[in-house]
Amino acid sequence: MGVGCAYPRPMESSDCVVAIVDDDVAVRRALGRLVRSLSYEPVAYESGERFLARLDEDTPFCVVLDQHMPGLNGLEVLIAMRERGSQAPVVIVTGLDRPGMSEKCLNAGAAAYLTKPVDRSSMRSAIEAATAK
Repeated sequence: MGVGCAYPRPMESSDCVVAIVDDDVAVRRALGRLVRSLSYEPVAYESGERFLARLDEDTPFCVVLDQHMPGLNGLEVLIAMRERGSQAPVVIVTGLDRPGMSEKCLNAGAAAYLTKPVDRSSMRSAIEAATAK
Protein backbone atom coordinates (compact mmCIF):
# COMPACT_ATOMS: atom_id res chain seq x y z
CA MET A 1 0.00 0.00 0.00
CA GLY A 2 1.01 3.61 -0.45
CA VAL A 3 3.13 5.27 2.18
CA GLY A 4 1.13 6.85 4.98
CA CYS A 5 -2.31 5.47 4.06
CA ALA A 6 -3.89 6.23 7.39
CA TYR A 7 -6.33 9.03 6.55
CA PRO A 8 -9.42 8.24 8.67
CA ARG A 9 -12.59 7.42 6.78
CA PRO A 10 -15.35 4.81 6.58
CA MET A 11 -14.19 3.04 3.41
CA GLU A 12 -13.58 -0.66 4.11
CA SER A 13 -12.01 -1.93 0.89
CA SER A 14 -8.66 -0.14 0.96
CA ASP A 15 -6.86 2.35 3.12
CA CYS A 16 -5.17 3.85 0.08
CA VAL A 17 -7.92 4.69 -2.39
CA VAL A 18 -7.14 7.64 -4.63
CA ALA A 19 -10.17 9.03 -6.45
CA ILE A 20 -9.41 10.18 -9.98
CA VAL A 21 -11.95 12.64 -11.37
CA ASP A 22 -11.46 13.45 -15.06
CA ASP A 23 -13.88 13.62 -18.00
CA ASP A 24 -11.35 12.18 -20.49
CA VAL A 25 -11.34 8.37 -20.42
CA ALA A 26 -7.75 8.13 -21.71
CA VAL A 27 -6.52 10.51 -19.01
CA ARG A 28 -8.45 8.59 -16.33
CA ARG A 29 -6.77 5.37 -17.46
CA ALA A 30 -3.31 6.95 -17.58
CA LEU A 31 -3.72 8.54 -14.15
CA GLY A 32 -5.07 5.25 -12.83
CA ARG A 33 -1.96 3.41 -14.03
CA LEU A 34 0.24 6.13 -12.56
CA VAL A 35 -1.52 6.02 -9.19
CA ARG A 36 -1.41 2.20 -9.13
CA SER A 37 2.34 2.31 -9.88
CA LEU A 38 2.70 4.33 -6.65
CA SER A 39 0.95 1.51 -4.70
CA TYR A 40 -2.38 3.29 -4.29
CA GLU A 41 -5.74 1.94 -5.42
CA PRO A 42 -7.31 4.20 -8.08
CA VAL A 43 -11.09 4.63 -8.33
CA ALA A 44 -12.17 6.65 -11.37
CA TYR A 45 -15.09 9.05 -11.83
CA GLU A 46 -16.00 10.63 -15.18
CA SER A 47 -17.41 13.84 -13.71
CA GLY A 48 -17.38 15.99 -10.62
CA GLU A 49 -21.08 15.35 -10.18
CA ARG A 50 -20.57 11.55 -10.11
CA PHE A 51 -17.76 11.89 -7.62
CA LEU A 52 -19.77 14.16 -5.32
CA ALA A 53 -22.73 11.77 -5.46
CA ARG A 54 -20.49 9.03 -3.99
CA LEU A 55 -18.49 11.19 -1.59
CA ASP A 56 -20.52 10.42 1.53
CA GLU A 57 -20.21 6.65 0.98
CA ASP A 58 -16.69 6.48 -0.46
CA THR A 59 -14.37 8.98 1.19
CA PRO A 60 -10.98 8.57 -0.52
CA PHE A 61 -7.51 8.82 0.96
CA CYS A 62 -6.75 11.49 -1.67
CA VAL A 63 -8.48 13.01 -4.72
CA VAL A 64 -6.81 13.76 -8.06
CA LEU A 65 -9.17 16.25 -9.65
CA ASP A 66 -9.12 17.63 -13.20
CA GLN A 67 -9.67 21.38 -13.31
CA HIS A 68 -11.34 21.60 -16.75
CA MET A 69 -14.44 19.41 -17.08
CA PRO A 70 -17.93 19.93 -18.43
CA GLY A 71 -20.44 20.64 -15.68
CA LEU A 72 -18.62 21.26 -12.42
CA ASN A 73 -14.95 22.10 -12.86
CA GLY A 74 -12.27 21.03 -10.39
CA LEU A 75 -12.40 24.19 -8.32
CA GLU A 76 -16.19 23.95 -8.03
CA VAL A 77 -15.93 20.30 -6.94
CA LEU A 78 -13.28 21.22 -4.37
CA ILE A 79 -15.48 24.00 -2.96
CA ALA A 80 -18.48 21.61 -2.83
CA MET A 81 -16.34 19.05 -0.98
CA ARG A 82 -15.30 21.58 1.65
CA GLU A 83 -18.88 22.87 2.02
CA ARG A 84 -19.93 19.27 2.77
CA GLY A 85 -17.23 19.02 5.40
CA SER A 86 -14.93 16.70 3.46
CA GLN A 87 -11.31 17.23 4.35
CA ALA A 88 -9.98 14.64 1.88
CA PRO A 89 -6.73 15.97 0.42
CA VAL A 90 -7.05 17.22 -3.19
CA VAL A 91 -4.49 17.42 -5.96
CA ILE A 92 -5.74 19.55 -8.87
CA VAL A 93 -4.42 18.66 -12.34
CA THR A 94 -4.89 20.70 -15.47
CA GLY A 95 -3.90 20.63 -19.10
CA LEU A 96 -4.68 24.33 -19.50
CA ASP A 97 -3.05 26.43 -16.82
CA ARG A 98 -4.61 29.88 -16.62
CA PRO A 99 -3.12 32.87 -14.78
CA GLY A 100 -4.24 32.91 -11.15
CA MET A 101 -5.92 29.50 -11.23
CA SER A 102 -3.24 27.82 -9.13
CA GLU A 103 -3.70 30.43 -6.40
CA LYS A 104 -7.51 30.09 -6.51
CA CYS A 105 -7.32 26.32 -6.13
CA LEU A 106 -4.74 26.42 -3.36
CA ASN A 107 -6.69 29.13 -1.50
CA ALA A 108 -9.84 26.97 -1.76
CA GLY A 109 -8.03 24.11 -0.04
CA ALA A 110 -6.21 22.13 -2.72
CA ALA A 111 -2.98 20.63 -1.42
CA ALA A 112 -1.26 20.74 -4.81
CA TYR A 113 -1.74 22.02 -8.35
CA LEU A 114 -0.05 20.13 -11.21
CA THR A 115 -0.01 20.67 -14.96
CA LYS A 116 -0.49 17.79 -17.41
CA PRO A 117 1.22 15.69 -18.42
CA VAL A 118 1.92 14.63 -14.83
CA ASP A 119 4.99 12.49 -14.25
CA ARG A 120 5.38 9.79 -11.61
CA SER A 121 7.69 11.82 -9.39
CA SER A 122 5.41 14.88 -9.35
CA MET A 123 2.34 12.77 -8.56
CA ARG A 124 4.13 10.89 -5.78
CA SER A 125 5.35 14.14 -4.23
CA ALA A 126 1.92 15.76 -4.51
CA ILE A 127 0.05 12.82 -2.94
CA GLU A 128 2.62 12.41 -0.16
CA ALA A 129 2.57 16.12 0.65
CA ALA A 130 -1.23 16.29 0.46
CA THR A 131 -1.78 13.35 2.78
CA ALA A 132 0.94 14.30 5.26
CA LYS A 133 -1.06 17.32 6.43
